[in-house]
This record gives sequence, structure tokens and C-alpha cells, in this order.
Amino acid sequence: MGMATSGGRREQQSEINVTPMIDVLLVLLVIFMVVQQELRSGIPVQLPPASSSVRSPTPDPLVLSIRPGPEYALNTRPLAPGRLTEELRGIFASRPGKVLFVQADEGLRYGEVVRAMDASRAAGVEVIGVVPRARGS
Repeated sequence: MGMATSGGRREQQSEINVTPMIDVLLVLLVIFMVVQQELRSGIPVQLPPASSSVRSPTPDPLVLSIRPGPEYALNTRPLAPGRLTEELRGIFASRPGKVLFVQADEGLRYGEVVRAMDASRAAGVEVIGVVPRARGS
């Protein structure tokens, strides 16, 4: 609030000093601008190329099931645990899309799942997806 002198009397003027409010508004504006930039970042997504107008038939997805033991099965076909990399390499050699989905039992140790994922990467798999548990189970 400002003080004005008029004659010998001291009166207070009831004028609002807007400078601090403008400072607060500018700070809020800067904060909202920074937050807006952070909200624009998204999740990287792999999209199919737009150049091909004719859709080629996509092969059935391959799901690697892992059970304790470890026991491996590729779409219900059993795989030998010692030859997992070699068998996956033979299967993915003729496939155009190198995508594999991994489905593991709930009680399985984390290291066994990672070992299977490493073996699939060594076999040439480019994208590994994890199949979530079914709802309600």
C-alpha cells in the first residue's frame, strides 16, 4: 500500500500494488510452459511401414511358454532346454518378422525367464513381447 502526504495529514490510500501479483503470474506461466513440454513426451511405438498398400499375410505369432524345470514350448511344441538357441534360430531364419512373445508361469524364477529371453535374442529375435496374466487368475 502506498502512503501519500497531503498537507500535514497522513492518509492511507487504498490502491492495490499489482507488481507482486504480476510476478506470481509470470512464474506460474513459466511453470505451466515447462510442465506442458514434459506432457508431450510419449511412449515409443513401432508402426508398420506405410509404403506397402497390399497387406502380406502375417505368419502366426510365436509364443514361447516357460514352465519350471525349465521346460520350453513354442506354440505347444516342446523345445529342448539345452538347444533352445539353435532351435529358435532355425525357426526364425525363414520368418520375415522376428517377433516372439514370452509367457512364463507365475512361480518361475526371474533368472530362468531372462535366460530364455537372452537365448531368443541370440537366435536373432528382434522384438520380444511379454504376455500378461489373464484377468481374474
